[in-house]
Amino acid sequence: MEQSIEYGTISLPSVDGEEAMRKSPYPDGEGLVSTDSLPDGEKSTMASSLPDEAKATLADALPDEEMLYDLADLFKVFADTTRIKILYALMDGERCVADIAALVGATQSTVSHQLRILKQARLVKFQREGKNIFYALSDDHVYTMLSQGMTHICE
Repeated sequence: MEQSIEYGTISLPSVDGEEAMRKSPYPDGEGLVSTDSLPDGEKSTMASSLPDEAKATLADALPDEEMLYDLADLFKVFADTTRIKILYALMDGERCVADIAALVGATQSTVSHQLRILKQARLVKFQREGKNIFYALSDDHVYTMLSQGMTHICE
């Protein structure tokens, strides 16, 4: 015996300005939330169920925009596999560019370019000894970020 379920619908603005009908996975539209206007005029498909007092407390707990921007920039540095390989090569100690290049399978020029980006992000530090420059992870935080990231993706 077949059972039919009637699903509720809600109209949502689409990218091109036309309304799109969305089906609810729940009978009678349960679980759908009407759109709310956001401060910049955008539409949201989720209405907040938080009381205004809780919203204010959470908003106060958020870091300021500049800090969030800096954090996003830090994570962007981790978006390149060559840079990740270089960081891993430095996890067990300092190395020169030639050694890093040999370990990661890249040219010295490529490694030097990526090390410059890693230095700007304060993820690596360097020490000059005569004509040689040796690179190392800046601090234990970098090691921890790499280790925690690997743990996260391996779970």
